[in-house]
Amino acid sequence: MKANRRRKQLAIAVGAIAAVLLAMPTEAATAVNDNPPAGRSPTAATTNDYPTADRADYVIGCMAANGNSQEALSKCSCAIDTIAGVMPYKDYEEAKTALSLQVEGGPRMGIFAHTPQMQALIQNLHQAQAEANIQCFK
Repeated sequence: MKANRRRKQLAIAVGAIAAVLLAMPTEAATAVNDNPPAGRSPTAATTNDYPTADRADYVIGCMAANGNSQEALSKCSCAIDTIAGVMPYKDYEEAKTALSLQVEGGPRMGIFAHTPQMQALIQNLHQAQAEANIQCFK
């Protein structure tokens, strides 16, 4: 019973760490323009396929990194909506997992997070984050 609770607490902590990492401004923010990448325009299907719990997790981590204010809530909600508009949830989830492996997985798990495929997903996530920073954190 204790092991299950510890696993759940660890999963929550890893999710929060990933959300904070995702919420931090990236260097790519200055390299992204105001237009979505070609072929990645937001649609109702792509912007609404993120589970509410994942959106809330992102917003909570983002708010923690940006002052826990009403303004942060508004900006962080805008950020996850922007990310959802340019990145399919499946890719977001895989990139978040790769970031978690880099942070919490240690050297053995880090090898999975450093594959070219995972690095490409993480780069796409950083680009989506940079676009969100431009649109929401003006």
